[in-house]
Amino acid sequence: SATALLVLVATVGLGVALGLLPRAPVNRFCTAPSNRTGFLCDDRATCIPASWVCDRASNCRDGEDEQEKLCGDVPHSLPGYLVFLCSNPRSWVYADQRCDGMNDCGDCSDETGSLASCPPCGREWWSCIPVHYEYCSCIPRRLCRDGIQHCLSWSDEYSC
Repeated sequence: SATALLVLVATVGLGVALGLLPRAPVNRFCTAPSNRTGFLCDDRATCIPASWVCDRASNCRDGEDEQEKLCGDVPHSLPGYLVFLCSNPRSWVYADQRCDGMNDCGDCSDETGSLASCPPCGREWWSCIPVHYEYCSCIPRRLCRDGIQHCLSWSDEYSC
């Protein structure tokens, strides 16, 4: 009986090792640099930003971030945690592009929408109503006092 159990355990182990038996799904969610949503590579140590998945450049050592199973029908083939759906049902962005200060959805739903739930502007940003399409509710402070209007109220030139 002990020998039979040992043979069974060895057979299952060999089956899993050779890929003959299904393995439990791998949880690939991780936190990439700057507290962004990430994708965990097979080495279980490398965490790449969500937007690096299916970008036609292998960022994981074994290329699992570019596999056909994952990238075959983007965004539908991607795990839900990698995708942020914009207000426009035909638009989406990678989850790490949500709350990055840029208008990636085109309608600011990734920055100011209720589903985005972004924190207020950080220290490196100035809160205002931008005049440029690329920003939503904050502009980078590096644009303050540069002689060019970036805020509707001109606060970037006089108050920032």
